[in-house]
Amino acid sequence: MIKIEGLHKSYPIGKDSLHVLKGLDLHIKEGEFVSIMGSSGSGKSTLLNIVGLLDSHDEGNYFLNGQIIQDLNEKKAAILRNKFLGFVFQSFNLISYKTALENVALPLYYKGMGRKERLKIAQEYLEKVELGPWANHLPNELSGGQKQRVAIARALVTNPKVILADEPTGALDSKTTDSVMDLLKGINDEGMTVFVITHEEDVAEQTNRIVRLKDGVIISDELTPTGKLKKVN
Repeated sequence: MIKIEGLHKSYPIGKDSLHVLKGLDLHIKEGEFVSIMGSSGSGKSTLLNIVGLLDSHDEGNYFLNGQIIQDLNEKKAAILRNKFLGFVFQSFNLISYKTALENVALPLYYKGMGRKERLKIAQEYLEKVELGPWANHLPNELSGGQKQRVAIARALVTNPKVILADEPTGALDSKTTDSVMDLLKGINDEGMTVFVITHEEDVAEQTNRIVRLKDGVIISDELTPTGKLKKVN
């Protein structure tokens, strides 16, 4: 599903450059539940942005669903994102003046779907994350955990191949964190690939595989006890 070979990424800083990713090799197969861990500056957010087609790499190869990703303009990148990827962010990124239902339906609007159909599908996904009764509430009427569930429903509504979650529990308390992780596990159990960026050890341990980054290189890549039970190959 996601295959990276010899990936490099640098950013210019004045006359110099900052080498953030230094020859990464990473293969995530369809149906895996993987966490990427690392301290600030390790390169994990840069990796997520490249995997999410929000940034480009300098050297190496990136394959998404068997397709090599290179020289994409924004229009082509947007089409691939809409087809293959769903995003969940720490800050939820909900539109404040739209209801939970309207927020979930928004990606379907960009697919050109009619209003009646997209709201029907959005309602189904809110039911999936156990927020059906909250469909007509605005984000400021929801708790942090409820907002993240809305964000997950929005990520799922286009039926993507991969969910990319950037610190999805970073703004949540421990009880709500467990609830959100249970939801992501359930999504993964249904066969979806889930890719989580986190700095929380207890969150990473709830995934099936932990990849650790340090200074732009992978220093370990191991299955968790849960992953070993699932026999991820």
